[in-house]
Amino acid sequence: MEKTREIEPEEIWARSKAKGLKEFIASESAKQTDEQKLRNELLAVKYLMQDYIESEHPSNRLRLIDFVKMYLKILNITQKTLANLFEMKDSNLHKYLVGERKLNADLVLKLSSFSHIDPEFWFRIEVKNELIEIRNEQAKAKDYRKYDYRNLLSRG
Repeated sequence: MEKTREIEPEEIWARSKAKGLKEFIASESAKQTDEQKLRNELLAVKYLMQDYIESEHPSNRLRLIDFVKMYLKILNITQKTLANLFEMKDSNLHKYLVGERKLNADLVLKLSSFSHIDPEFWFRIEVKNELIEIRNEQAKAKDYRKYDYRNLLSRG
């Protein structure tokens, strides 16, 4: 019986192939319109948000303001401009984005309309960060163990 061997990545992606792929990507990227490039950059932020939300243990904590700043940079506008668009004071918007104030449906719907991302994504980021904080505070995390259903079963 002939023994099979696993194919190593280097056998598939030799340096010459990787270089050719990079050149192909660069040439295709150069063909894109400014609108297509903008759409791709905005999609990249959406995917970062999704990855962050779905990550079990994110390597670093990202706040709403981090994602909003990504949009602002891509669109080359300021937070003050965004606040004006949202018909609110810049300082008020900032307090929501850094977590000093709880998100509300009105702001989430504005962020959603602005970014073309489902409102649930914005809420999920805030909830994710609240859960990260609780999990990081060991004392609080232990307090929640008393709510385990197994505690009820062991009494009876």
